[in-house]
Amino acid sequence: MFGGPMSANDTDEFVKRETDWLAVPLKENRPFFGICLGAQKLVRHLGGKVEAHPEGQVEVGYYPLHATPEGAALLEWPSMIYQWHREGFDLPDGAVHLAYGDTYPNQAFRYGDRTYAVQFHSELTLAMMCKWSVKGAHRMELPGAQQRKQHLDGRLIYDEPVQRWLDQFLDLWIGRADDLAEGRPAPPISVERKMSA
Repeated sequence: MFGGPMSANDTDEFVKRETDWLAVPLKENRPFFGICLGAQKLVRHLGGKVEAHPEGQVEVGYYPLHATPEGAALLEWPSMIYQWHREGFDLPDGAVHLAYGDTYPNQAFRYGDRTYAVQFHSELTLAMMCKWSVKGAHRMELPGAQQRKQHLDGRLIYDEPVQRWLDQFLDLWIGRADDLAEGRPAPPISVERKMSA
């Protein structure tokens, strides 16, 4: 479930329906990956809070990312990651904290065996960045936001480690393409799996 300009706290019917729908993959133990707003909807569904930073800070641009010990045991994380949000979330009960940031402490978590959520945008393409930074230029005036040049410069510097992380994460989450082609399921998540990869 991807991001969007709305808030997980909005009262629009479609926001409520999408949030309520999350009961389906959770009940069926199906793979689910929530990105930014998708992560925030998952947090709301699980009973957690989504709210603005107490000092009004936003993350719009590239910001430091730090793995927790649990996150570092799973895969290698990039040191900088692209963000585009003005709200963050707390960790739902039962979630495993995987990564944190300096401004918003909860950046990634796992819930159960197959559900992951991230506050950041590892799926970002250059076209997306150009569109967001033009159509959403007003967000760059908010406290803590970076200017468009920093976004574009950051992509040249940080894109490769982010893509490496995304490739590793997808293998971890849904399995390697050659395993899936042969009908082999993704192995269970464990520290040993990272060590043997």
